[in-house]
Amino acid sequence: MAELARDPVLMVGEGWPDYGLVDSGHGRKLERYGNRRFIRPEPQAMWSPRLADWKADGEFVPGSDEDGGGRWQFERDVPQGVWQLGWEEVSFTAQCTPFRHLGFFPDMAPVWHWMRERLAGRDDAQTLNLFGYTGVGSLALSKCGPVAHVDASKKSVAQARDNAALSGMDDRPIRWLIDDAVKFTAREVRRERRYDGIILDPPKFGRGPKGETWRIEDGLPGLIADCRQLLDADSRFLFLTVYAVRMSSLALGGLLAEAFAGLPGTVEHGDLAVQEDGPEGRLLPTAIFARWRND
Repeated sequence: MAELARDPVLMVGEGWPDYGLVDSGHGRKLERYGNRRFIRPEPQAMWSPRLADWKADGEFVPGSDEDGGGRWQFERDVPQGVWQLGWEEVSFTAQCTPFRHLGFFPDMAPVWHWMRERLAGRDDAQTLNLFGYTGVGSLALSKCGPVAHVDASKKSVAQARDNAALSGMDDRPIRWLIDDAVKFTAREVRRERRYDGIILDPPKFGRGPKGETWRIEDGLPGLIADCRQLLDADSRFLFLTVYAVRMSSLALGGLLAEAFAGLPGTVEHGDLAVQEDGPEGRLLPTAIFARWRND
């Protein structure tokens, strides 16, 4: 029986050559993306910045409501558009999106490492990436075997395929699927499919390709129940991340503990965080997570 570890876990991402958290404070963060720097809102950065002067290529100025809106302000001489970055062997493009992020989630880097550790030595592991976005996680997982990448956005899946080509991985066994994650998972259950690992990053609110409405508080329990049916005692992991919600990671852990009661392993929960550059870099929390591991 999978046991719930009550003490929370902290997964900390550090910078790498193409990304780093330079500084944070007063509700904002300064990040480097390759040779460019950007300022974005960060409500959890309640402390004071370490640096007196933030020089950036652009800043996202949020709208008046907390659920979205806002615009980028760029320096006059900054070339806008798409540029190339990399993480380990994966190459991908970044761009300033209307949703304040830059086309990938750098705080997921320790999660990519963690999943590959669970599948170490495998080249035949079957994994599923739900709400897969622009595919960096899928490309990282493809080192260990076939991946099913699911996202409702045609644009995101197209960018994921472009990132595969950019990485020289367009021949990897990845199924690029434009589909509603909930409906796809339910169909996989009916097909009696099995996976070695599942990662899912559901939004707080969203719509599927046919106008399906998703609210995390309503839809997550059923989705986790279906994901559980795609895993068995020989599977290695499920990793769930949740952003920008008013709930505790312990709630996510409790949900997974109930769903995975019939399997061996451990359910853990906690925070994702990014560490600022430098020897005394502070930890900036970004998301909550829960994970089932069987190792």
